[in-house]
Amino acid sequence: MSGGIDSTITAVLLHEEGWEVIGITMKTWDYATSGGVTKETGCCSLDSINDARQVAVKLGFHHFIIDIREEFGDYVIDNFVDEYMAGRTPNPCVLCNTHIKWNSLLRRADMLDCEFIATGHYGIINELEGRKYITRAKDLQKDQSYVLWGLSQECLNRTRMPLGVYTKPEVRQMAAERGFLELSKKAESYEICFVPDNDYRGFLRRRVEGLDDQVRGGNFIDKSGKILGQHEGYPFYTIGQRKGLGIALGEPMFVTEIRPETNTVVLGREEELIRNAMMVGKLNLMKYPEVPEAGLEAVTKVRYRDGGTYSTLHGVGKNVEVVFHANVKGIAPGQSAVFYEGDDLIGGGIIM
Repeated sequence: MSGGIDSTITAVLLHEEGWEVIGITMKTWDYATSGGVTKETGCCSLDSINDARQVAVKLGFHHFIIDIREEFGDYVIDNFVDEYMAGRTPNPCVLCNTHIKWNSLLRRADMLDCEFIATGHYGIINELEGRKYITRAKDLQKDQSYVLWGLSQECLNRTRMPLGVYTKPEVRQMAAERGFLELSKKAESYEICFVPDNDYRGFLRRRVEGLDDQVRGGNFIDKSGKILGQHEGYPFYTIGQRKGLGIALGEPMFVTEIRPETNTVVLGREEELIRNAMMVGKLNLMKYPEVPEAGLEAVTKVRYRDGGTYSTLHGVGKNVEVVFHANVKGIAPGQSAVFYEGDDLIGGGIIM
């Protein structure tokens, strides 16, 4: 329970159905430890924890706060920093869901003799031939299947997501009808929980001692190797970036490649971002146990707000080659590629 409307209504609905509910709030991050000055927001703030506890008190069920800052930091934050330092663009919310939140909740569920865990995510869990998979939520604007591709069969078998069949306005209405009027109007938070000011560059500088001295002064180059100017350091740029480059070249230029080994950032025209194939590793498959070498038709999303592109998936050892049926721009190594069959989530992986 984050203290927000979604996890609150999840608890309310299960309580009304007769389940014995136990609320758990996870403390994942203390922003002050990063050296930042911005007030804590989201699920880690004291206000949010108090909001969650008040719901539990009102409904009469137990509520616990668990401190997972150490395991969260060791895995999610270290990976976030390492990926940027390797010239890739990480997706920490996917890692947090897959390796921290679900696993931490399941361990506590076992300790408390709980059969299932429930979350306020917008998605629907279905089953085909003994395999669980996620289907897009009724509210496509709120659908969170993209960040849930990494959940294992064990996790899916023990998870309930009651909000997947509702729209966000319906959830707000349910909150208001049940006396949670303030909560029904509560604003949502979309930033990374440990970077609440959305300044990932400042976060990296605070986490990596002497970072500016290590990386400042590298070269911007074009695809032929011609030097175009100097940059602030390769970790501070992402594939597809156009604004904030600090260089004027007389025409719009985009980051097309990042080369950490030489502290070089390659710039090019927009058409140089176009690709029609990519490799994806670190796979987790849901609906089917494998991707055949002969191919599997799917719609592939390369970022959360991507509408998706028709493609053919080919199994290549432990990886998948994605061949797009149309050109795709801005494919960034380190981001998640997620495969759909209609509204059903086949699985996903990390762009190589």
